[in-house]
Amino acid sequence: MKILIIVRRYGPVGGMERYVWELTRELHTMGHEVEVLCEVCLTKKPENIAVYELGKIAWRPRWLSLLRFGWRAARWLKTHPHPGWLVHSHERVNVHHITTFHGPPFASVFEKPFWRLLSVRVLMQLYLERRELTKPFYIIPNSHVIGKQLAHYYPKLACKLTEPIVPGVQPGTLRTRRTVSANGGVIGFIGKEWQRKGLLLAVEIVAHLRKRRPDLELWVIGPPPEEIQSLFASWQEGYRLLGWSEQSRYAEFDVLLHPAKSEPYGMVISEAMAARVPVVVSDVCGAAAQITPDAGTIVPLDAACKQWADEVEKQLCRSDIPPLFVRGWNDVAHEYETIYRSIYENNL
Repeated sequence: MKILIIVRRYGPVGGMERYVWELTRELHTMGHEVEVLCEVCLTKKPENIAVYELGKIAWRPRWLSLLRFGWRAARWLKTHPHPGWLVHSHERVNVHHITTFHGPPFASVFEKPFWRLLSVRVLMQLYLERRELTKPFYIIPNSHVIGKQLAHYYPKLACKLTEPIVPGVQPGTLRTRRTVSANGGVIGFIGKEWQRKGLLLAVEIVAHLRKRRPDLELWVIGPPPEEIQSLFASWQEGYRLLGWSEQSRYAEFDVLLHPAKSEPYGMVISEAMAARVPVVVSDVCGAAAQITPDAGTIVPLDAACKQWADEVEKQLCRSDIPPLFVRGWNDVAHEYETIYRSIYENNL
């Protein structure tokens, strides 16, 4: 098959971007002809995958940036027609046969006070989102959470929704079987968007646990240390602010704590499980659907701090090791291949 992938930033530079990067490479490995249309390529271009860059666009205001990218993509396809090619978008465009939806619908704004709708920004975001969802034959959510939200806000388009195709996981270093000291342990938190991902609650939970485990440490990976140092103003020790690192440190954690307020999927959760690290996450995380009882715990977001602390304590005290979570990017590509074939057979 011939597949044209549309994404603004091409390269393994974020959750959605890694999803696209890995998918394109796996599709090529499977023998498909793959091309990428992007705003900018942020890594060395893969061999045998043609990458077309449209040029950088100012990122603010976001709605205008998305609109301009959509215009450029449409003009490029008009100038460079691709008859017989399937167009798979991950962006707010209107030239695609299928779209993958990676984040929470902007239509959730309808749950907020009506005056929040009274702006050009909101109206344009709603227009771009509906246009993206109306155009294709299929809408692929990247988690059950996103799928349910899309069906709720766009019931007339729910017939286009497929089963979620969740991200794959690269094999990494495995956590060794070990007994955590009764007084210590290492709790890991990962996320650049630390407010949305629940760092404030994580700090509160670990502070509560340190009353019974004085040597317990919280390691924070993602945000710049100077940005979050004030959260630890009352701490003398027991934390490490490690900034961002491309190198995985999951195997050094005893528990991954991810009490996110909103999390469409949460690749750090599946990556931790792939390293055999126990996880404790909020019930709004899309990746919660992949957590089995022996892999960790799902806690209601509105649970009291004590309940969160008790669940983390259970994972610290466990003597067994979680099962290995396995989901290759080739699995992701094969699931897309099934959808692609359906479109080829019925619509192209």
